[in-house]
Order: sequence, then C-alpha cells, then structure tokens
Amino acid sequence: MFTPSGGSILITEHFEERSLEIKEELLPLRCVLFVREDFKIEDAKEVISEAYKSESSTKTLILGAKSFTIPAQNALLKILEEPPLNIEFILLAPNKSTFLPTVRSRLSLKQEPRQRHHEAISLSLRTLELSSMFLWIKEHEKFKKHEAKELIEHLFYHAVHVEGISLTSVQIEGFDKAFRLIELNARLQSVLVMILMNFLKEVKRVR
Repeated sequence: MFTPSGGSILITEHFEERSLEIKEELLPLRCVLFVREDFKIEDAKEVISEAYKSESSTKTLILGAKSFTIPAQNALLKILEEPPLNIEFILLAPNKSTFLPTVRSRLSLKQEPRQRHHEAISLSLRTLELSSMFLWIKEHEKFKKHEAKELIEHLFYHAVHVEGISLTSVQIEGFDKAFRLIELNARLQSVLVMILMNFLKEVKRVR
C-alpha cells in the first residue's frame, strides 16, 4: 500500500494503473486524478484550481503522466511547497529524470522496482551502412521525449548485449551525450545520427 506523507513522488512504469490503485487505497478520503500522456501548463492550472477548493478533510490530488513539461512543473512549484489546508499531492511518472530538481526537492520520493524489457532493434551495428542507418532513423524521428530516451536505452542494450560489441570510449560518450541532448529538446534525428556515426568505422571488437 502506498501511504503518502505530505507531498510524494512515485516512480513507476505503470503510472495509470497505480493512480487508480492509490485512489482505492486511500478511500474513504477523497482523491482527484489528473492522468495524462503529457502533463502541460493547462493541466497544471486545472490542478491549482482544484487544490484551492476548500476541503474539511484530506483531499489528495494524483498527477500521473509519461512526461511533465517544464512550464507545468514551474507553475506547480509554489503550491507543492505550500499546499492549501488538507491538500496532498502524489506525482507519478516512469522516470525520476522527468521531474525538475526543484520539484523533487519539495516532495518525498519512492521508486518501484522496474521490470526491464528491451525492444528488438531492427538494425545491425556490426554491418552498419549509411543507407540503412538513415532509413532506420527516419522511422523513429517523430518520437516524443520519453520515447526517444527509451529508444536510446534499447539501442545501447542492443549494441552491448545483443550484438556483443565492446564499446569504445567515444561510443559510450555518444550515448551519454545523447541523453543530455534529448533532455534539452534536441532533435531526435540529429541525436541518433551522432550516436550511429560512431559505429560506421568501429564495430569490429567483440566483448
């Protein structure tokens, strides 16, 4: 059972299901759910409006999403730090990095064990050619931020554990840099090119 104390963040892959479960667990206390694919500024305004509706007993606002935009998080900062009387917040997302440090500092954080699964990558890094590389990138260029991060994780897993490539320091740095660039809203197409160009020449060494 998830028992919040004040404001809380729960990191879970199944934020939609867990939102409903937490609501049931907290009965008979009132809960209001704000579960979205992407949590935006207009959602934050709706939450703030709901939070300022006076309550005689505890009301929990449950916010769940794959991603929370920076404007939305900034809009919530003040109310998370000083919530109205009898109001508690629970924020759910698949990754801790979803939240700004300023948000995480205001709430207690719990992370559920993750069941790691890696999707198959239809690309051979050992025999990588420019034509196949750009065709594969084209198939994924419209991914959203959280999807882009997952794709890069799957690509890293594929390189190391499926194809057994012993990554060079340059290739490892490419993956690390990719995550930072995606967080800064860089174009996924450009980030994937940066990663994969490192495999066009150096793909022969095996673990």
